[in-house]
Amino acid sequence: MRPDGGILALDQGTTGSTALVVSPDGGIAGRGYREIPQHYPAPGLVEHDPHDLLEQTIAAGREAIARAGATPVAIGITNQRETVVVWDRLTGEPVAPAIVWQDRRTAARCASLASDAAEISRRTGLVTDPYFSATKLEWLIREHALGTRAARGELLAGTVDAWLVWKLTGGAVHATDPTNASRTMLYDIDAQRWSDELCALFGVPRAMLPEVRPSSGDFGVTERSVFGAEIPIRGIAGDQQSALFGQGCWHAGESKNTYGTGAFILLHAGAKRPPGAAGLLTTIACDECGRTAYALEGSIFVAGAAVQWLRDGLGVIESAAESEALARSVASTHGVCFVPALAGLGAPDWEPNARGTIVGLTRGTTRAHLVRAALEAMAYATDDILSLMSSAAGARFARLRVDGGATSNDWLMQFQADVLGVPVERPDVVETTALGAAGLAGIAAGVWNSAAEFIGTRRFTRFVPGSGTDVARAGKHEWRRAVRAALAWARDGA
Repeated sequence: MRPDGGILALDQGTTGSTALVVSPDGGIAGRGYREIPQHYPAPGLVEHDPHDLLEQTIAAGREAIARAGATPVAIGITNQRETVVVWDRLTGEPVAPAIVWQDRRTAARCASLASDAAEISRRTGLVTDPYFSATKLEWLIREHALGTRAARGELLAGTVDAWLVWKLTGGAVHATDPTNASRTMLYDIDAQRWSDELCALFGVPRAMLPEVRPSSGDFGVTERSVFGAEIPIRGIAGDQQSALFGQGCWHAGESKNTYGTGAFILLHAGAKRPPGAAGLLTTIACDECGRTAYALEGSIFVAGAAVQWLRDGLGVIESAAESEALARSVASTHGVCFVPALAGLGAPDWEPNARGTIVGLTRGTTRAHLVRAALEAMAYATDDILSLMSSAAGARFARLRVDGGATSNDWLMQFQADVLGVPVERPDVVETTALGAAGLAGIAAGVWNSAAEFIGTRRFTRFVPGSGTDVARAGKHEWRRAVRAALAWARDGA
């Protein structure tokens, strides 16, 4: 094999592990993928077998390397955030299933923390929610009677990146990066260290937690048996922050949106923590060198999933691809607004009791109007969040970079540009989560001399505000009316 094998990016996600070998010219030399089984022991509970996370990631990596026909010079890791694993320091064996970020078993515990919520938010930038790792780890320690062993240093814990690093390096390195640490609700994002106060609040011994190292830096070397060579791990970032880096968003005001089942919007806020805003999270991101910076984050719980529901739940369309032609076939929604709160409303409203709401139906409404309304909802919800972010950060965004499955819909991308009034840019490779991990590792390994050289390997399709701007922006008022209707229904206890 050639020694100039590019960067192996390992993207360990919720439903599968993807591996890409990224060449110095930015091309994808090899690709691998493996599904991850999901386990639902009871309603609201979601678990993974940590062995599956490791084994399927390694299998995907081996497939990508074999297809590339070259040994990578370094590895970058990106991962599903907030999911937590606990394992035995001596044997390396998990002591319990991994509790996944979607899991809601600690909802009552989070509700009991109302008096601590303001302090938790001040230190971590997060809301007190089961989404984050701290109460999951607290639950594992309590329910499995692990406290004594954990305090003695016999057990280790971490997000998925830390678990992978420990196993890939044969137990030589127990480390994470600031982007993942900032999602645990145990990390002080101002002091940039684990918080003794929060560890005490949740009963988590510091001895369990990984060392926090720079996102673009040294995370040890893999054992030869893993990928056939000792390969240095040189970059780590949580999935959404990795996508932000992979999109070239390194400075204040630069933003990206990942349109998947849900949508995740991040606005880079620069080197100083921005003031918070109701409905938004403050999180750690990376600058162009992989050093710590800050970002505001907003989550839309249902984005592409609304189109999937129209297909699978209602049978309105036969395929997601059909939605573009249907949206183009009508000049407007004829007053129909669809608030796809099928799993509650996320940012900026954060109303878990909200449900999907369709308003403005008439005898003239057709499936084309409903499909167009579902696509418009993604754009209007994105605009809501970015407007709030821009105000909170004091940084006007000049463009939006996008990735995820729904970005293949050119009509949606143009409508998004018209709503925002700024260009929308779609990269030639939309797997930006993996590309971000590759960039962080490749800069540390010298494959690219700078972030500018790395992003220079990408090409972008640009959608600029056009003739539809007036119609698109006029619809904002009706969209917010529809959201208020959904909120009123959720909050009316009668």
